[in-house]
Amino acid sequence: MPLVREIETALSVLAPKELAAEWDNVGLLVGRPGREVQKVLVALDVTEQTAEEAAQWGAELIVSHHPVIFHPAKRVTDQDPDGRLLLRLLESGLAAVCMHTNLDAAIGGVNDALAAALGLVDAAPLHENGIARIGTLPQPLALPEFLQRVKTTLSPNGMRYVDGGRHIQKVAVGGGACGDFLWEAAGAGCDAFVTADLKYNHFLDAQAMGLTLVDAGHFPTEDVACPVLVRYLQEKFPGLQVKKSVSHREAIQYFV
Repeated sequence: MPLVREIETALSVLAPKELAAEWDNVGLLVGRPGREVQKVLVALDVTEQTAEEAAQWGAELIVSHHPVIFHPAKRVTDQDPDGRLLLRLLESGLAAVCMHTNLDAAIGGVNDALAAALGLVDAAPLHENGIARIGTLPQPLALPEFLQRVKTTLSPNGMRYVDGGRHIQKVAVGGGACGDFLWEAAGAGCDAFVTADLKYNHFLDAQAMGLTLVDAGHFPTEDVACPVLVRYLQEKFPGLQVKKSVSHREAIQYFV
């Protein structure tokens, strides 16, 4: 069976660490590199729930998108959520490999998975850093049809949007918080931009530019990458048991 370090190396081929932003924290963040792995749980986040799920299943490794350690830890105790999570991982012997902005930018990573999920063809990077994609729908859609496609594909608990006032065919996507690419999407002639974590001014600017803007949620726009990671690891390590977390779900609820 593969070692933790071998799985990390394989993941770094898919999403090279050099693609990560300077401020990011990626790679093996918790655990022993030389430990043998038989089971891997894949999740968007390492949480107390996913750690419990992994431990109950008998996994040795969690592979996630968001880093389990992002800010420097001053202490590791059970008196705060971060400390409890790290203690749970350590006491269970669980390793954690995290692929964040490098997976956002990677070919075949988060944004290609999002573009593919929405049915975009000829998807290409929107920004020079490789994050966000721009592609085309096979046929133009009216806004209600497009919103229904996003809802059906990503299963968000709710969506916020602005109507750009035109049919939608050329679409930009950015998994997670990619609101800063709004103006590039408009400049590229997009009819719509699907992303998450948008601010009020983003909607005002999109409305003024005649661009349909859809906030489909951070979790839904990035969770599409988890099945990609599962398939990738299964192909690289045929004897390895790999599955996507069933305990980790969208945390944000909407009251309408």
